[in-house]
Amino acid sequence: MNKDKNILETAKKTILIEAEAIQNLTKLLDQDFENAVKAIYNSTGRVIVTGIGKSANIASKIVATFNSTGTPAIFMHAADAIHGDLGNIQNDDVVICISKSGNTPEIKVLVPLIKNYGNKIAAITGNPDSFLAKSADFILNSYVEKEACPNNLAPTSSTTAQLVIGDALAVCLLNLKDFTSNDFAKYHPGGALGKKLYLRVNDLVANNEIPKVNVNTPVKDVIVEISKKRLGTTAVLENDKVVGIVTDGDIRRMLENNTNISELKASDIMGVNPIIIDANTMAVKALDIMQKNNITQILVTENDKYLGVVHFHDLLKEGII
Repeated sequence: MNKDKNILETAKKTILIEAEAIQNLTKLLDQDFENAVKAIYNSTGRVIVTGIGKSANIASKIVATFNSTGTPAIFMHAADAIHGDLGNIQNDDVVICISKSGNTPEIKVLVPLIKNYGNKIAAITGNPDSFLAKSADFILNSYVEKEACPNNLAPTSSTTAQLVIGDALAVCLLNLKDFTSNDFAKYHPGGALGKKLYLRVNDLVANNEIPKVNVNTPVKDVIVEISKKRLGTTAVLENDKVVGIVTDGDIRRMLENNTNISELKASDIMGVNPIIIDANTMAVKALDIMQKNNITQILVTENDKYLGVVHFHDLLKEGII
């Protein structure tokens, strides 16, 4: 039991130490941070992010964040850079170099080479007096008082601080570029998040059957149409216009209340004023309408022309839900 208690206490202490380190970063931000953001924003090149050890892992994550928010970036491992990968750096690229100490051997070799190319260097370092900091054009101070590691050795608070500074850079650039949700969708087309931002009702309805009957269609044929098209519903048309809807639920209620259905028509059992959605509506909006109205299907039209049905399962299949 005591061991279990120690686990939770250690976890909470780790989180609090790192939270305090992150909060302290706000006091370390200065004009160099703003200048670094402006340098990247005004550059016609890309952002090259480099580091070694755990800082390299953080550099890779920062690159992913930049790329997903509209700032072209490339990861370059500091050790590989001095063994052939310096060719990644092109004119007007801005280089972000990450190192807690700022004095590692690879950094001391790499930085002068970058400076010879004439590229701007932003240093994310916890040591403003380091070789890296003194060589950089912009110092982004990531100093932390202590690591969360009880031995104050394993990079924990320091790497978290580096990551947060990278996020801050990316978000500032995102704001300067007026990066919208539509822009975000361009960079995330494959996942559920992207689909919520670009997938439209028309993309879904095109894959479905088009259940439809006339107002005078006998109920027996209405049942066949619903069963055949397998969407649990059918639109009821008059002069090619949607005037009603018949669902599985309508069929069940009709059978409960009528012993003779031979004389019944679609117009006798249909629901009037059905919920209709335009084909160009975002799929996520269709989901919202279904949930608010407690329904599983919506009729779809475009310029008053009936196109078909979007079912809750279509949204589920696409990962919208």
